[in-house]
Amino acid sequence: MQNRTHTCGELRLADAGKTVRLCGWMENVREVSGSLAFVILRDFYGSTQLVIETEDMMAAVKDLNKESTIAVDGVVRERASKNPKIPTGDIEVVPTAIEVLGRCRYNALPFQVNRSREADESLRLKYRYLDLRNPDVKKNIVLRCNVVAALRQAMQAHDFLEITTPILTASSPEGARDYLVPARKHPGKFYALPQAPQQFKQLLMTSGFDRYFQIAPCFRDEDARGDRSPGEFYQLDMEMAFASQEDVFAVLEDVLPPIFAKYGTYDIASTAPFRRIKYLDALETYGSDKPDLRIDLTAKDVTALLSDCGFEPFAEGEVKAIPVSNCGLTRKQIEKLLSDCEVTAGVKSYWFKTDETGAIAGGVAKFVQEKKEELTEALSLTPNTLVILCSGKKALAQKAAGVAIKTFGAAVPGHMDKERYEFCWIVDFPMYEIGEESGELEFCHNPFSMPNGGLEILQKAAAGEVDPLTINAFQYDLVCNGVELSSGAVRNHDPEIMIEAFQLVRLGEEDVKAKFPAMYNAFCYGAPPHAGIAPGVDRMVMLLAGEDSIREVIPFPMNKNAQDVMMGAPSVVDQKQLDELHIALVKDEEE
Repeated sequence: MQNRTHTCGELRLADAGKTVRLCGWMENVREVSGSLAFVILRDFYGSTQLVIETEDMMAAVKDLNKESTIAVDGVVRERASKNPKIPTGDIEVVPTAIEVLGRCRYNALPFQVNRSREADESLRLKYRYLDLRNPDVKKNIVLRCNVVAALRQAMQAHDFLEITTPILTASSPEGARDYLVPARKHPGKFYALPQAPQQFKQLLMTSGFDRYFQIAPCFRDEDARGDRSPGEFYQLDMEMAFASQEDVFAVLEDVLPPIFAKYGTYDIASTAPFRRIKYLDALETYGSDKPDLRIDLTAKDVTALLSDCGFEPFAEGEVKAIPVSNCGLTRKQIEKLLSDCEVTAGVKSYWFKTDETGAIAGGVAKFVQEKKEELTEALSLTPNTLVILCSGKKALAQKAAGVAIKTFGAAVPGHMDKERYEFCWIVDFPMYEIGEESGELEFCHNPFSMPNGGLEILQKAAAGEVDPLTINAFQYDLVCNGVELSSGAVRNHDPEIMIEAFQLVRLGEEDVKAKFPAMYNAFCYGAPPHAGIAPGVDRMVMLLAGEDSIREVIPFPMNKNAQDVMMGAPSVVDQKQLDELHIALVKDEEE
């Protein structure tokens, strides 16, 4: 063991005159003369300047490459030229002995450690162990540790028990692709890595555990996004017996705001109760089911006003208007932002503006001129107001409006109070939707949710008396600053209701029993009403750190193609392993 008396972030002016031993990485060497040099020594806690003043000490560091690990014995003294930017800037250490603990054998590093965030991401991920030496990168991982500890403490204070659930389980249709694991002892059969501990936590409620939580690993074979890591992620999974939607809301509204206010980039967070917005209202007003309530812009439906104005794109579908008051953007700036919106939304949006006198000009002004009075009243127009117009089929118009709200809310001063965390609940989700790929009725969110209306509404849907798409469920999302942190629901704990719900998506009673045998059978022994939710830990920390990419808060993330370029995963395996697992590889015909 290498003893050290202090860390590299610990020494202060009061330590002057002490003999100390420091250990760390040699970050930089600035040689002034043959016997004088300044060395920066860095460890987990900070950095300290060493001053080389003898030929012996110069010889000890001269041939060392940067990032070599060394131990330094020396004397602390006051710096003549202080550095107020670092905590140890009032002192320096004059070495009397230097020991090499781990030599860096490469003259050239893939990037400068203290500037690694400027390097290409693929290079950073390949040399993640070097990237993590950067204090700016490391602080996100430290933040993650502190947040997880705070979440655990808060959940335990609310009488939740931390219970771990299996990693190897059975495949189930939960919305994403499973990661499958071949079962060596059972040829032709597979385990699946859990997309979430959904069934297990519900079974815990049936088993008589009243409050469960877990910092749960989840595995989904999904494509990457800025706020979603492919492969695996972690969530604060929780479930409560004899609980309603209100009980779940009360717990998270008590747990999250103090953690966000304490650890966040911004120290202001919504307090209870969080605002509640119905799903359909969110789409209509904000163009998104993940609204960023820091932005004060909203969309208004002006279809009745503009469908007959003579502008062809407004003639069919719906037209949404977003008024942006006190807008000083130039025509060129407006067109550039709308071009960006078009790339994101996949549809072109249009605009006009009121000048200092309130007159309409620019963009599609000539088509809406005759509607000026009606538009002024409907949109509460004032001078210098920009109006963004989004049109098309309902879903497309809403999406375009949502993109415009986010884009112009951030670009036009006065419309976004950025330095805060604004939470809201999105409630009353549809139970069912038409699948984009299948074109058939599918579950909208969690298949184990309780429909609003219970068994009766499902039976009416089965009989053709009610459109299944109009059935709402006791499902809810937690959204913060435009990011979906979590989905949750009051669970369907009645096997009769469960069978009826699945029959509408073409799964009969025998299918339910076969796919969810444990849950179905457990519910037949009497299950309590229960509800839960699972906020994403990675997304939470991303918001707290003020990062745009979720990979910045994960210690060893995969790249966008679900590859671990540092470890070389996924990788090929030898034929012996394949034979043991009774697996034969089939080559693509193109090969």
